[in-house]
Amino acid sequence: MSGVLRLDAVTKEYPRTGVAVRDVSFAVDKGEFVFLTGPSGSGKSTLLKLLSFAERPSQGDVKVSGFSSATLRDREIPQLRRRLGIVFQDFRLLTDRTVEANVAFALEVTGAAAGTIGTKVGRLLTQVGLASKATAMPHELSGGEQQRVAIARALANDPFLLLADEPTGNLDERATRGIVQLLREINALGTAVIMATHDLSLIMRSGYRYLELERGTLLYDGTDARRLTRHQ
Repeated sequence: MSGVLRLDAVTKEYPRTGVAVRDVSFAVDKGEFVFLTGPSGSGKSTLLKLLSFAERPSQGDVKVSGFSSATLRDREIPQLRRRLGIVFQDFRLLTDRTVEANVAFALEVTGAAAGTIGTKVGRLLTQVGLASKATAMPHELSGGEQQRVAIARALANDPFLLLADEPTGNLDERATRGIVQLLREINALGTAVIMATHDLSLIMRSGYRYLELERGTLLYDGTDARRLTRHQ
């Protein structure tokens, strides 16, 4: 398989709520930055869950870095997850641990050598611009700073792919710009990024490829930002 991931005719149906994603196919290459957009309920979060193997498709195949939903065993999923970075809208930090302890935890649970953790945590916090906040608690940080900690944690295992589910949804405009710039810098270093967002102006300014979902169906896959003006 070429590229980072590929979806082939993927459908996800839930017993109670019905089809969330219908017959979706696309591929993402190494080092790409792709936006994922669509109204609430369009299937964005379900699609990201399929990419992280938090969900299995009802039909079709999801391939991520050589792992296939058709053949991957449940016990192998942690092996894949160690190669993914995942960032959520609500940060999901450990509120009783410092900034550096939150990032260190991601390394500890994957068995990183104890002697290397401190150095790597320092490097990651420097990368996201929070070296001076290492001993702060999450509640002492702004929303943008908390999301930077979450991104540092997601980068702990050097992922080839970063999945960001509405990472700026709880942030003001200034913090949003900072987070998007950080994700661009991460992408420039070679990590593929898929970012779900409702912020159409952000997509339009970027010039990046975007995937537009509606009612679980992939309506558009490309870079023509003029299409989005009809939604403004």
